[in-house]
Amino acid sequence: MPWKECSVMDERLRFVAQLLDGEAMSEVCRAFGISRKTGYKIFERYKEHGLEALTDRSRRPVRYANQLPRQIESLIVAAKRDKPHWGARKIRELLVRRLDGDIRVPAKSTIHAVLHRHGLVKVPGRPRHRATGTPLSTGAAPNDLWCADFKSLPPRKRGASSSSAMAGTAFR
Repeated sequence: MPWKECSVMDERLRFVAQLLDGEAMSEVCRAFGISRKTGYKIFERYKEHGLEALTDRSRRPVRYANQLPRQIESLIVAAKRDKPHWGARKIRELLVRRLDGDIRVPAKSTIHAVLHRHGLVKVPGRPRHRATGTPLSTGAAPNDLWCADFKSLPPRKRGASSSSAMAGTAFR
């Protein structure tokens, strides 16, 4: 027997239909595997808005608390286009003088982010440092070539004389 396909909308519709038939909220919620709080929320939305309330709602925020106003963003972009050699620090100072305390001026990092978002910042490429090693020797026979890495000397014990085996001139 193939699986039954059901969407969230269909499940919510069946849920509301059972409630409208007169079944108790606790039993219907238990049958659908949801909390009573969620059940009441779905049913209240259905009573207020009808079938449209059973569809999924957008999770996108209505407003962004820290979003920069469009007017200030356009001022920043216009200032950069007027003076392309200016950076975020000089543009901020220009805004401080122009706005003169009327509006809170964004931080230097915010202005830089706006410029970067509009493609007005040149990001310098870093030079890549590639490791260069010594050329490898070729061994003529197995076990003919050996290699060892020397990291550092082991720590000395307190009171050890400078003539100990580790302090020899071979390691220095």
